[in-house]
Amino acid sequence: MNALRAFEAAARLGSFTAAADELSVTPGAVTQHIKTLEAWAETQLFIRNARGVKLTLLAEELLPGFTQAFDQLGFSVHALRNKATPQKIKVAALPAIAQLWLAPRLGLLREVAPEIPVSVVAQNTPPNLAREPFDMTLFFLSDPPGKDEVKIAGDRIFPVCAPPIAERLHSISDLAQETLLHEGAWADDWDIWLRHQPDSDQIRRTGTTHSLYSIALEEARHGGGVLIADESLVETMLERGHLVRPFAASVELPRNMVARLTPAFRQSETYEIVERIMLSVA
Repeated sequence: MNALRAFEAAARLGSFTAAADELSVTPGAVTQHIKTLEAWAETQLFIRNARGVKLTLLAEELLPGFTQAFDQLGFSVHALRNKATPQKIKVAALPAIAQLWLAPRLGLLREVAPEIPVSVVAQNTPPNLAREPFDMTLFFLSDPPGKDEVKIAGDRIFPVCAPPIAERLHSISDLAQETLLHEGAWADDWDIWLRHQPDSDQIRRTGTTHSLYSIALEEARHGGGVLIADESLVETMLERGHLVRPFAASVELPRNMVARLTPAFRQSETYEIVERIMLSVA
């Protein structure tokens, strides 16, 4: 089963590395699974070359059937979970969204519907909802929301900092004297924002980079520098005055915070409560 799952993922994604990411194993493990399957079937399924892998004609022919089979298995697993624990919700979310956007709304949900338990898994890439045991995912996505997806908020970015730093920022050029804070996954946000501002050519784009958005945000809150923030993630800190916007200019990015839902979850009574308490708040 593991070898078949590795074959289907690698064939569908066109990459052993991408398949490893989806299956939460190493690329070496995927390679070994494929070799085992090819030896068992006594046929080659992938053509290896310097640019990666390519499906053989036989693999291309077989892939739709395997994909349909594993999708159906995933749907059956979802049905089992939903019938066994109809009110329990499992969410996968980007770490920054989980901590800064989702956590306060889970508090609201507990106040209104304490009988609905919610478990949250923070991860950097969206899971395959057809295969993995999640009811909902929350990520920033570039594609327009589709079926069983709900746009929660756009992605507007702007600089934020602690109040004492803001007091000495009178113009964009003053940023040249400050530390620019970066978050690893969105390392180009400073470049994007500065390109839209006048007189920003002399401002260095370098600074300090943090692997987690929450760490960069705390560094900004404690006066460690100026951070490019996503509006939906810093609303509470701005309202409380922990952070301030030194400049009014903002830039809209071509991505949205999107809730992706399984069809079974969206049709459930539990989803109606989640939508009213959480998704309609943003």
